[in-house]
Amino acid sequence: MITRAEQQQARAAAIDLFRKAGIVLSEQEQAAIDAVDFGLSNLKVEGAQILTLVQTARLSVKLLALTPYQTEPEHWHPPVDDDPGKEETVRHLYGDLFFYVDGPDTLSQGFIPSGKESVYSMRNEIVLRPGEQLTCEPGSKHWFQAGSRGAVLFSFSTVARDILDCFTDPDVRRQTVVAEDVAQ
Repeated sequence: MITRAEQQQARAAAIDLFRKAGIVLSEQEQAAIDAVDFGLSNLKVEGAQILTLVQTARLSVKLLALTPYQTEPEHWHPPVDDDPGKEETVRHLYGDLFFYVDGPDTLSQGFIPSGKESVYSMRNEIVLRPGEQLTCEPGSKHWFQAGSRGAVLFSFSTVARDILDCFTDPDVRRQTVVAEDVAQ
């Protein structure tokens, strides 16, 4: 759960990062940026700010902003009926982005959030520079993290069913709950 104030702060930080990446958003798009805490109530450490630009029955385009050192938890996109699962290409636009996939443990520039070693099993680090991209096959576990400048990236994929994504951390809940701020 996050508070309305945390949601607004995260949205403002995302808008700032999008501007740094040279992305112009309408006021309506700015208001539609989701602050996603994955139910962990620790948005600054594990979370993402996500704007869905296109969502059809066959295609999804999202714009993501990660604030400095923010981590999107380890997850994969499972099969759904006859669909093998979401195939996703991530294109890095701005900042520092460390991406983790299956393979040898090369983790060196990023870090696993404190106390979460058991739920971040992918340790093969790929450092993406702005203009570089990576494609994740359906069902492949992955996670990513911003460095000191934060990160902005596009996600181009087959149909997104984010609510059905699977996470290594059993505490993750894909729906973020936003609580009204308590007056003092």
